[in-house]
Amino acid sequence: MTAYKPSDRLRDMLADNALLLPALSRFGISLGFGGASVAEVCAAHGVHCPTLLAVVNFISGRAFTPDDVSAGALTAYLRSAHRYFIEYVLPGLRRRLIEAVSAGSRSDISIALLRFFDQYAAEVRAHMEYEEKTVFVHVDSLIAGTGGDGEFAISDFRNHHKPISRQLKELKELLICHFTAEPSQVDTLNSLLFDLVMCERDITMHCRVEDDLFIPAVERLERSGARRGDLPAGDTAALADNGDIVLTARERDIIRLIAAGKSNKEIADELFLSVHTVATHRRNICAKLDIHSAAGIAVYALMHGIA
Repeated sequence: MTAYKPSDRLRDMLADNALLLPALSRFGISLGFGGASVAEVCAAHGVHCPTLLAVVNFISGRAFTPDDVSAGALTAYLRSAHRYFIEYVLPGLRRRLIEAVSAGSRSDISIALLRFFDQYAAEVRAHMEYEEKTVFVHVDSLIAGTGGDGEFAISDFRNHHKPISRQLKELKELLICHFTAEPSQVDTLNSLLFDLVMCERDITMHCRVEDDLFIPAVERLERSGARRGDLPAGDTAALADNGDIVLTARERDIIRLIAAGKSNKEIADELFLSVHTVATHRRNICAKLDIHSAAGIAVYALMHGIA
């Protein structure tokens, strides 16, 4: 299969593979994009297009370009996936498990199955909390140009990263092979099993994205020293001939609106971006300029004629 390209219509990509919908959501892309191309939708949402294409091609089993992946953009994607699993998927599975095994079943069996699931959910939360507090913080510091704390490298994560879907597979096997449902509960159980299959697939692919896309991107970032060079839309913090920092047109727009006293929400509405994207641009602007207050950015805008 040929790889998806920036010029492909996003609706056609989803027609090929509807399982890509969660990936779009994790990039902050909302539905209702009509016949726009992948590149057009990414531009409208402030999404790094090469990173999105690498992810959707990887998930679809198509050729992808790992060297174009932005560690910052992929970190935001993974953070969004964590929220989805912890706040939506796992609580939903727990409710459906209770519904499927409670009616007509021995209470000790129901309690054991629920305890098994709760232990798995706790493992997933611990796994993702470690990534949030250690791995992603490390990436944030690299992007900010502080170079991390010196005590952690992405190789530490690579050496200890393990799949977290094994217990879901075991739960599925217990229910299929050893649990006898009441006739009235068969459809409920089958629905739960389908959800378990989808969750197992999603979490397995999530871990593979971390292994095959995220870790190599962070390794490149570590080797480069991350001198402000991993911005969301492929921007760089190059210097002009006179030594001034080169700002992109989008960054200048955001600086102008910050100087005008606009909030992130107001900036997002005016530029047709997500609030998350504006916040990311704002962090990168602060890192580029080494100015970390709205008042300081306003002074910078005045001094450099950004109005």
